[in-house]
Amino acid sequence: MTRTATIPRTLSELKDWGHRYRTVKQELRENVLRRLVRGEEMFPGVIGYEDTVLPQLVQGILSGHDLLLLGLRGQAKTRLLRQCVGLLDEWIPVIGAAGVDLPDDPLHPTTRAGRRAVEVEGGETPIRWLHRSQRFHEKLATPDVTIADLIGEIDLVKHAEGRYLADESTMHFGLVPRSNRGIFVINELPDLAPRIQVGLFNVLEERDVQIRGYPIRLELDLSLMFSANPEDYTNRGRIVTPLKDRIGSVVRTHYPADIREAIRITSGSAFLDRKGGIRHEASVVHTGDLPDGGSLHPPEPIDPPEVSMPVVMHEIIEETIRQARTSPHINQASGVSVRASIAALECVISSAELRAVRTGETRTTVRPCDTVHFAAALRGKLELMLSEDSPDGTSTEDRLIHALLGEAVRAVVGRYVGIEQVEHLAAPFGSGLRLDLDDATSGADAVASMRHVNDLIPQAVQLCKRLEMDHSDEGVLSCAGELLLEFLYVNNRLSKSFGRAGARYSR
Repeated sequence: MTRTATIPRTLSELKDWGHRYRTVKQELRENVLRRLVRGEEMFPGVIGYEDTVLPQLVQGILSGHDLLLLGLRGQAKTRLLRQCVGLLDEWIPVIGAAGVDLPDDPLHPTTRAGRRAVEVEGGETPIRWLHRSQRFHEKLATPDVTIADLIGEIDLVKHAEGRYLADESTMHFGLVPRSNRGIFVINELPDLAPRIQVGLFNVLEERDVQIRGYPIRLELDLSLMFSANPEDYTNRGRIVTPLKDRIGSVVRTHYPADIREAIRITSGSAFLDRKGGIRHEASVVHTGDLPDGGSLHPPEPIDPPEVSMPVVMHEIIEETIRQARTSPHINQASGVSVRASIAALECVISSAELRAVRTGETRTTVRPCDTVHFAAALRGKLELMLSEDSPDGTSTEDRLIHALLGEAVRAVVGRYVGIEQVEHLAAPFGSGLRLDLDDATSGADAVASMRHVNDLIPQAVQLCKRLEMDHSDEGVLSCAGELLLEFLYVNNRLSKSFGRAGARYSR
C-alpha cells in the first residue's frame, strides 16, 4: 500500500493511505511487542516491579485481557494504568461526520450512526484524528456512581422528538461507550455498588450495553482496566464474584522489597529539587481590572538554600515506614502507602530548609532534630487498630510514630556502630550535663554544643567516615553527632525530653 504525503481527511484518502483496522487490544499487543523487540521501556519511572508486576501486566496485554491491579494503597496502581495510554498509537482516524458522537473506526464502524455515515457519504466520509491522550478515561468508583454515569441513560428530549426507545440515537451515553476505541479505567472497583458491577457484565462478556432493559447493540471496542484493594480489606465492599471471573488477568502489586529500592522510589517522586521550585500546570485566570494606583512589578526570584539529604537519614525514614508495615498496632489490611514516606521525606527537608533561612545559612543538612515534624506527614496515613488520646494531650498515633522512628534509628545506626563503642559518651551526662538541641540551631552552633561532651565529636567523625560523609562540613558533622545521641537514647543510655527549645538530652 502506498502512503500519501498528506494527512488523510476522507475515507477514500484513508484507504489509499494504507490504514489498517485493529481492535484496541490488538493495537496494545502489537505496540508492546514492538517495544519489546526494540528494548524500549514501557513504564518509565516505575521502580521495583521489573521482575514481578510488569511481566504479569505485559503478559495480560499480550493475551488481550481486561486487567485488574490488586494491591494496598500507595502501590502505584493508578500510575501504572495511566501509563498504559502510552502503549496506544499516537494518532488514530475516527469518523468525523455530524451525528457520530462516539469514536468509531472508518473502516470498521460499530455504531449505527457510524455505519449510517459511511453508507450515506461513502468515500467522502470526513475523517478526524484522535490523539491517544483523548482515548483514556478513568472513573473513581464511589457508592453514588450510577448506571447512567457508566453506561448511559435515555434522553427524554430525543425521545420526544419521535425516536424509538430502543434506538441508540435516543440514548445519552456514559463513560464506557464514550471510551470506545480506547481504554477505560475504574479505580477502587470494590467501592462500586454491587448492582453497578453487575451492569458491567455485558460490557466485559458481550461488549454490548443495556439501558433500562433495552438492548442497545454496541460492539464496543475498548480495553477495560481496574484497580482495587485486596478483598480482605472490606470497609466498603467487595468485587462481586461473577465480575471478577470475567476479568482476564489479576495482577498483584506490592510495596518495595528493601530499603534501597524504597529510596529510589521516593527520591524519584518527592519534591527534592527545591531550587527548581514546585511545578503546576494549572493556571488561575483573573478577569477583573488591575488595582487603582501604584505600579506592578514582577516578583523577585528567590534563591532558596541548598539542602543536603544524607543517605542515612533517608534510610531512617524508609525503615520507619517498613516498621509501620509490620507493626501489630496498624491495620495491615489497609497498608501504609508509599505516599507516607514521600511526605515524610519532604517534611524533614522543609524543616532543614526553614532552619537555613532563619540562621542565614546558604547550605544545610537534614539532621535527626528535623524528624520532630515527622508526625505531621504521617498523621492520617496510618490506620490504627485502636486509637485513644493520652491524658497529656498526645495522640496514640503520634506516640506510635515516634516509637517507630526510634526503632528505625536503632536499626539503621546499629548497622554502622555498636552500642558498646559509644556508650561511654553517656558518662558526662551522669555528672549533670544537659545538652539542648533543636531544629532552629545552625550546624556550627550544634557542633559547638556537642564539644562539651567528651569524645562525641571524634566519634561523630568516625561515623561520618563509615557513612562516607564529609565530616569537614559542620552540618554533616552535627548530623552524625545527633545520630549518636539518638542512638544512645533509643538504647536507654540517655534520657530525652521535649520542650519549646527542642530536645534536651540528660541521664
